Amino acid sequence: MKKDDIELVRGSGNVYRDFERPNADLEQARGLTAAKIIRIIDERKLSTRDAEKLTGVSYSEFSRIRNTQLGRFTLDRMIAILGKLDENIEVSVSFRARKRRVIAAPRVVSSKMPPDGRRELRRARKL
Repeated sequence: MKKDDIELVRGSGNVYRDFERPNADLEQARGLTAAKIIRIIDERKLSTRDAEKLTGVSYSEFSRIRNTQLGRFTLDRMIAILGKLDENIEVSVSFRARKRRVIAAPRVVSSKMPPDGRRELRRARKL
């Protein structure tokens, strides 16, 4: 492989959005929350069993978080776990409009379109 064969692509800061995953922002928030939970456990040198004793959350849940198996977790549940580990939590949410994708109107292939087809075409162009 030559040096010229590599293409550099900058990400958006959200890997889930870059790969067009559904609910990308929610997955990003859960991932960041899981990373904070893992960081606190590591800084305090806690095992999953020690974290269970401290928080009352099952050790298997901490194991799932550490292995990034986050499908079973809601964001509020993860924030609650984080709260049991660290009493000073501040959550900030911001909103901004997304860029809308332009949907192309269907092209007319034949001029002998039935009357209903013309109506559908006009409706599609209004979108």
